[in-house]
Amino acid sequence: MGDHNHNLEAPDFITDLPSSITESILTRLPIRDAVRTSLLSTKWRYRWNTLSHLVFDDKCAAMYSDKCVIEVRLLKFITSALFLHQGPIHKFQLSTSYLQCCPDIDQWLLFLSRRGIKELVLELGEGEWFRVPSCLFNCGKLTRLELTRCEFDPPPSFKGFLCLKSLNLYQVLVAPEAIESLIAGCPLLESLSLSYFDSLVLNIRAPNLKYLCLEGEFKDIFLENTPLLVAMSIAMYMTDDVAEHFEQISSCNFIKFLGGVPRLERLIGHIYFTKFLSIGDYPGRYSITYSCLKVIELYQVSFEDMKEIHIVLRLITNSPNLKELRISGSSNTLAAVEAPDLDFWLKECPKNCTFEKLKGVKMTDMSGVPHEMEFIKFLLANSPVLETLSITPCVYVMDGRVNMLVELLKFRRASALAEILFIQD
Repeated sequence: MGDHNHNLEAPDFITDLPSSITESILTRLPIRDAVRTSLLSTKWRYRWNTLSHLVFDDKCAAMYSDKCVIEVRLLKFITSALFLHQGPIHKFQLSTSYLQCCPDIDQWLLFLSRRGIKELVLELGEGEWFRVPSCLFNCGKLTRLELTRCEFDPPPSFKGFLCLKSLNLYQVLVAPEAIESLIAGCPLLESLSLSYFDSLVLNIRAPNLKYLCLEGEFKDIFLENTPLLVAMSIAMYMTDDVAEHFEQISSCNFIKFLGGVPRLERLIGHIYFTKFLSIGDYPGRYSITYSCLKVIELYQVSFEDMKEIHIVLRLITNSPNLKELRISGSSNTLAAVEAPDLDFWLKECPKNCTFEKLKGVKMTDMSGVPHEMEFIKFLLANSPVLETLSITPCVYVMDGRVNMLVELLKFRRASALAEILFIQD
């Protein structure tokens, strides 16, 4: 009896795993290792080739050291993986520093356009830019599109991606009017990210947009129809000609940009953002309440410019549920030190405003100039639940640090819990 048992083959657990488990294993493996599972047994040979998510990167050919060999191997590996694939492909991601512009990528995209592709991420190496082939514009099921270092030129017949929810264009060559019509032609768009664009004038019409990230040299931005925006991060780089263009604008940038975003929860404004918002004539009667806005971060605020100070005050006083505020300064000029409009804080500063929810304030790159100090004084006096006020002085402010600290400690605090942290780098 014992001998008979001894001759029975041990069960092959790997071969006999249910298909739901093998699929779960394969989706968690890098594509190179998933393909290698075909060596496990005859039952595993073609299991990998029904995966609906395909993610390729340089690791697919990492065992080779020569750049040309890696390029050839990568092309061959991806082509054969697609050639052997069965069924729909919902996600295709290619992130590589070795491949740039080559006809193979056109062929892959043509293949994918016939396989119901929903998510496409192309992040190619530096060098000759890849021109997106026209077959991409036939991918009617796309829900996510990310392109890096590509030329993007939609054909005149293209009306948009009707299912697209996420669009990310990073260093992409595209005509400004093509971007506007692309955004307008994606009615379900929820997330938009545009990075590294030059001298762009942009009108955004996206009624379902929730997340917006813009980074580049923008001549003008108008959020024409974005009522559902929840979070935005804006970084604007200005050259002299762009700054001159801004100065000639009479319409109010604050209203053009923040006039139609009542649901905003988080606002991050990097370099030049408060400067951009301060341009144009703000009508005194106009007011919008940001009842959802909980986090405001404004970088490189110039405390020698009263218009920028007004912008910061307008934002925070119209945000009754603000919890966190972060501001970095950029005031190292004589104008900031002399502060000619200092009586503003006594005569015109908003009265009877209380920041009922504000718990954390972080001020960095502070130089201790009068308007900065008055702003901090204003916050301390009107924030009854404030827990921490963290202040980091500029690197170049050495002598004034002790004076800054002494003055800070004199300010009246509405919150008994408020702790002042003076952080020295």
